[in-house]
Amino acid sequence: MGYWYLGAAIIAEVIATLALKASDGFNHAFASTVCVVGYVTAFYFLSLVLKTVPVGIAYAIWAGMGIVLIATVSAVMTKTLPDMAAILGILLILAGVIVINVFSKTTGH
Repeated sequence: MGYWYLGAAIIAEVIATLALKASDGFNHAFASTVCVVGYVTAFYFLSLVLKTVPVGIAYAIWAGMGIVLIATVSAVMTKTLPDMAAILGILLILAGVIVINVFSKTTGH
């Protein structure tokens, strides 16, 4: 169940981060509200994850997948493609998350 909660935390964090950009420094009420609710939701689910998944593993996956998803979604939304260095960096982060999940004995599979 921990990894389902981790997925929910990641999705909530991505929504909150995109809303943070849209809030324009918390000058837009709706986007600001979505941002705050999204981060509260993300941390709530992350707290549930930490009951069954080691904190280092959970945080690495949460942060890594958040970076990959936010970079991907924002590139699609703004129609600006990242350069090759950014793409390589994103792929390396994704590879790290995969290595943790497939090969680490501390992930609690």
